[in-house]
Amino acid sequence: MRLSFLGCPIDVLSMAETVERARDAMLSRRRLQHVALNVAKFVNMRSDPTLAADVANSDLVGVDGMGIVWGARALGLPVKARVAGVDLLTELLELCAREGFRPFFLGARADVLQRAAARAAERHPGLEFAGLQHGYFTREQEPAVVHMIRDSGADCLFIGMPTPRKERFLAAHRDDLATPFVMGVGGSFDVLAGVVRRAPRLVQRLGFEWLYRVFQEPRRMWWRYARTNTLFAAILAQAFIRQRLKSIMDGGLAPPASRVGG
Repeated sequence: MRLSFLGCPIDVLSMAETVERARDAMLSRRRLQHVALNVAKFVNMRSDPTLAADVANSDLVGVDGMGIVWGARALGLPVKARVAGVDLLTELLELCAREGFRPFFLGARADVLQRAAARAAERHPGLEFAGLQHGYFTREQEPAVVHMIRDSGADCLFIGMPTPRKERFLAAHRDDLATPFVMGVGGSFDVLAGVVRRAPRLVQRLGFEWLYRVFQEPRRMWWRYARTNTLFAAILAQAFIRQRLKSIMDGGLAPPASRVGG
C-alpha cells in the first residue's frame, strides 16, 4: 500500500511482503527499484529536488528508519514496523541462496567488498555471486561498470554507495542495467564485512541504532545525525500542529451534537 508521508511516498509493507515483491521481480525479470527511506534521506530530500525526484520515481519506497515509523504513526498513517535495509539484504541473500538467484555487489572499498561477499557466502551456503565491483570508480568509468553489471546477468543488484550518489547512478543507468531487482544498501557492506557492528536488538527496537553508530564513528556521524534529527523533529512538530489545528477547525465547523439528525 503506497501512502504519502509529508509529501514523500512510502510503501507500507512487511518484511515478508517486501521479499516477495523482490522475488516476483527476479522471477519475471521485470525491474523493481527499491529505496530505503530513513530520517537523513527524508530531510535531505527537502533541500535537494533531484534526490526527492529520484526517491519518488523509485518503484518501492521502504520505511527503513524508526524515526519515519514514529513520525508516520504520529500523523495517523498505519505503519506497523520498519523494514531495515541491512535486514532486508540478509533476507534477500538467503532467498538467492535458496532459489538460485545471483546477486551483484556494487560499492565500498575493494577489501571491504571482498570480505562482505566472503562472509555472505559463508552464512548462506549455495550463494553464487554474479559479480563484485568496488565503489571507487570515476564518472568516466561508469559506462564500463554498467556494461559489467548488464553482462553479468545478475538477478539483483545491491549498491553500497552513499546518498545521493547511488540515487544519481540509478537515475542515469537503471534502464541500462537489465537487472530485475535493484536496491541501495548504504553502509550494509561494512556491516556484512564486520567493519561496523550493528546495535544490539534492544537498542534497535528502541530506535537508538543511530546513536550506537555515532559511538562507533563519532567524527563522521555525530554532525549528520545531530543536524538531520533536529530538522526532522522540527518538520514533524510543524506538521503535527497543522494537523491538530485543522482537526479543531473542522470540528468547529460541524453542527452542534444536539442538532445532528434533527
